[in-house]
Amino acid sequence: MEYFAIQVWTGKEDDFVRSLALTMGVGSGAFVPKRALSIRRRGKILREERPLFPGYVFLPCDSDTFPVDKRWAIRSINHFLRFLPDSLAPRPIKEHDRAVLSHFISFGKCADTSKVIFDENQRIVVLEGPLKGLEGLIVRVDKRKHRAKVRLDMCRDSFLVDLGFEVMERPVKGSVDSDGKA
Repeated sequence: MEYFAIQVWTGKEDDFVRSLALTMGVGSGAFVPKRALSIRRRGKILREERPLFPGYVFLPCDSDTFPVDKRWAIRSINHFLRFLPDSLAPRPIKEHDRAVLSHFISFGKCADTSKVIFDENQRIVVLEGPLKGLEGLIVRVDKRKHRAKVRLDMCRDSFLVDLGFEVMERPVKGSVDSDGKA
């Protein structure tokens, strides 16, 4: 399966996908990978879903050439900017980029928060979630906001993405749980 990247107006990704589904049919398969973040507003913590790659929609295709008739139909949809790397000759995203995209697709519609612990040297250890496998790409950790800044390389560009995490309690050595096990 090949994936084509379409650049759209930032903030209008979901509108574009809805319009694309109406134009191309329900089975278009276009998607916007999202991430879940905890946002503090007016003293309350809210969970928000935000696009992982703002301004980009990914469209799966069976072949490595995008049909011309579909290309013109997509270009007529509101909020469309361009196909990547070139609107006249779109090409599927490369193998490395597809691996990054597949990592986030594996978590479903929205990459939820990761479960982490901190070791004795205060380094982050990912137990499960979207950060699993990206430990070497973590640039900065903000414990207060429960976010990790990850450097992703995609489409010959490097950019930072915030991913949320939840700190799990580390079992205390020598403690006994309710089952009587240490």
